Amino acid sequence: MMVVRESFDNKLQELQEKMKTMSDLAGASLERAFEAFQAKDVELALKVIEEDEVVDDLEIEINHFIIWLMAKEQPVARDLRKIIGALKISSEIERIADFGVNIAKSTIRIGNSNSLVDITNLEKMKDISITMLQKGLDSFINGDIKLAKEIGELDDEVDNYSDETYKTLTSYLKEHPEETDHLVQLLLINRYLERTADHITNIAESAAYLIKGQMYDLNS
Repeated sequence: MMVVRESFDNKLQELQEKMKTMSDLAGASLERAFEAFQAKDVELALKVIEEDEVVDDLEIEINHFIIWLMAKEQPVARDLRKIIGALKISSEIERIADFGVNIAKSTIRIGNSNSLVDITNLEKMKDISITMLQKGLDSFINGDIKLAKEIGELDDEVDNYSDETYKTLTSYLKEHPEETDHLVQLLLINRYLERTADHITNIAESAAYLIKGQMYDLNS
């Protein structure tokens, strides 16, 4: 029996490593998309879009691995919670990588156009999201409820920056209608970052459910 358990634990370890790789790739996509956005680097933005396939393929690989694990190992309740959590989390990570792609697409649409509007809040939202993503996966893998709750607080910070940015951009838009196309893309990027933080908060909720066996609403 011990040998069976050890084999299953090794498979879980392998699953977690795949998730970690996927999470790192999604974080890198977000970082590079934002770098492209700040530098108006269309070449880099195109690369982010191209490389999203790797994350998509990894999600499919993780899904197949999970189905195989459930069929072969017939896991007990707690293990099942962990596996179902992994399934949900890999889907959230895939969405986060998609937001990196969306930011890259907005960057291409902005092209070389300029605006004097302040985008400092967007950078803060991106930085907080990257921190949240690292904490989110750690809270799931290490069963750390404290980290999961910290994510809920960081999500509130992102929401505040998002609200502030929305107000700034819409009032600037009234005075500078000639910059409409550019400002609409900035509003979209603001929204993508806010949604990124929401999806990371969902990861923390899955982690909290695994640890405590009950659902938490960290988005409220």
